[in-house]
Amino acid sequence: MLGLALSLGTPVLADSNLPPAALAYTQLADPAQEAKAKALMDTLRCLVCQGQSIADSDAEMAGDMRALVRQKIAAGESPGQVRKWLVERYGDYVTYDPPLSWVTAPLWLAPLVLLAIGLLLARRVFRRRRA
Repeated sequence: MLGLALSLGTPVLADSNLPPAALAYTQLADPAQEAKAKALMDTLRCLVCQGQSIADSDAEMAGDMRALVRQKIAAGESPGQVRKWLVERYGDYVTYDPPLSWVTAPLWLAPLVLLAIGLLLARRVFRRRRA
């Protein structure tokens, strides 16, 4: 019974009752800076939602990350510098296109291997139909 009560209460505790960060839902005054921030936010994964970018997510952490991106862009940092800082802080998982490394190699190679297997299977099927 206690386990059920705790599991039902968990979503309620996912976000705090704190107001959103200052730039979480407010655009930068400079349209060029806001365009850079928005382009970067579209490439960063929400660590809570996992399937959405921080630009699309309504999670509190995504709002905090949007505010952080906007603050750093407004302070004159390039999107590359902000991305690098976020990767150092949260790891490669924060980006939608992780760099090729020994850890991420299966993610990059799996589609190629599956494509090769599909081509081999298709070739066999077409050879059998001819004969």
